[in-house]
Amino acid sequence: MKTIGIYIHTPFCLSKCAYCDFVSYEGKNELMPSYHDAVKTHIKEFAPRLDAFYVDTVYFGGGTPTRFGAKRLIDIFELMKQQCKVLVDGEVTLEANPESVKLDEFKELRKAGFNRVSLGIQSFSDVKLKRIGRAHDREEALDAIEHIRAAKFDNLSIDLIYGLPGQTREDWAEDLAQAVRLQPEHISAYGLKIEKGTKLWHQRSSPDIPDDDTQADMYLYTVDALAGAGYVQYEISNFAKPGRESKHNLKYWTLEPYVGFGSSAASYFGDVRYKYLTDPESYIAAVKNNTAITIPDETEYLSSYERAADYIMLGMRTSLGICRDEYNAIYRGGFDSIESTLQDFIKLDFVIRNDDRYSFTPRGFLLSNRLIGELLDVQAERKLQVGTPWRDNDYYN
Repeated sequence: MKTIGIYIHTPFCLSKCAYCDFVSYEGKNELMPSYHDAVKTHIKEFAPRLDAFYVDTVYFGGGTPTRFGAKRLIDIFELMKQQCKVLVDGEVTLEANPESVKLDEFKELRKAGFNRVSLGIQSFSDVKLKRIGRAHDREEALDAIEHIRAAKFDNLSIDLIYGLPGQTREDWAEDLAQAVRLQPEHISAYGLKIEKGTKLWHQRSSPDIPDDDTQADMYLYTVDALAGAGYVQYEISNFAKPGRESKHNLKYWTLEPYVGFGSSAASYFGDVRYKYLTDPESYIAAVKNNTAITIPDETEYLSSYERAADYIMLGMRTSLGICRDEYNAIYRGGFDSIESTLQDFIKLDFVIRNDDRYSFTPRGFLLSNRLIGELLDVQAERKLQVGTPWRDNDYYN
């Protein structure tokens, strides 16, 4: 049985957070009705291509999907169930922010088949929340979790950020402790990255922003503290109670197929990676003119060599890691040199080997961008040494 994940992007927010560089907009609520219609039309047009697949994960992300309204979300999901083979026991995730969680709406969402909530809390400190421009406070976050549980959701993930302006290690430890007391099934803990174009950009050199060493200390503390509380780290920034990993996000990291609908939504389908128009007005117009499917904003056709590079880059983000057999099933060439580099990383306590699999240690995860870059460089050097084969899989180690 072939399975696939579906992602729906809703770009509407109450306000833009100071650190956010995602595709989201405040003040465009008037577009919601036409955007809703465009997404539905897009799903209907694309659905025949999914006839060979069962949909086992659905993810409504943003933006703030709950800002879009429960009625619209349910309407889109009902259409999806009519047009596609959505499994009854599939994982159906809804991103939400605390200020937009309403008990009556969440009861309706749960009744409609939504069964997982990813709640953007970021911090339990009112001071920190205000500094990063969040629209909620601590009490609203706690009330939101109470409403989500009252609506019978038994799969809750909460997002937290460490390295916030003015945040100390003790502050972060208290945020984690509060999260653990609430017993969500999943916790995502992200280090603050200040991106160009965000409201925090002008503060990037401020001594008030925790430096790299402080963030590293916070990260290592996170790994130990959550492990002690029964959460298993399965990806650089993600921790879950056993069996409660995000099935949808795992598709991204394990090169399983997924398709997206909505402005800026990305897809990986048929060895092609593509993304739709970022601007919601342009996306709506493209669907109206029947060009949404045929004219994506970005398209990349992946060779087996490029898919193998993705396998390294994404696989090493997870605790499962990578192995020779899986790599060779994608691209037969050069794993000897990659394995030699991995062995060097083992000596530095950056990588561990479990049977035939290689994965990062917590110290390795801290340096993952650099270390993955080195592995990709080794892969590229091997290709240059051997030359371009007649077919990608024509040579072996």
